[in-house]
Amino acid sequence: MNLSPNRLRKLLNFYPPYLGAGVKVNYISEDWSELHVSMAMRWYNRNAVGTHFGGSLYSMIDPHLMLLLMQQLGRDYLVWDKAAEIEYIKAVKGRVSSVIRVTEQQLAQIKAQTAEGDKHYPEFWLEILDESGELVAKVKKILYVKRKAAA
Repeated sequence: MNLSPNRLRKLLNFYPPYLGAGVKVNYISEDWSELHVSMAMRWYNRNAVGTHFGGSLYSMIDPHLMLLLMQQLGRDYLVWDKAAEIEYIKAVKGRVSSVIRVTEQQLAQIKAQTAEGDKHYPEFWLEILDESGELVAKVKKILYVKRKAAA
């Protein structure tokens, strides 16, 4: 994927599943290490009891770690989502947000673990927060990362 962070942000904001869920990517850093995403409460993303639908909460953060790592690691690596689990902490009706980061330390560890062509399954913990900064949900994401064999 040969896009600038700003171009990817614009494309994601017109991605039909995100439009349908009310998800907005607000920011992607120039070095691909951080992404900010939010979701307002709308009539079409609320559940039967009037709070955010859990599937929309998860979809809000779903592909971003994979996309950030793909950009940071480059074409020499395979990066896939492998598994995820979400724990809902608090029902909420207002805007929710998440800051998704890949630190230099995490990136260095992934490179070290995959240097010999081994598969690596890094784990990341993400938080979804309400407008007052209170925790709404915790998400554990596991990715599959492998350095491609030299051609």
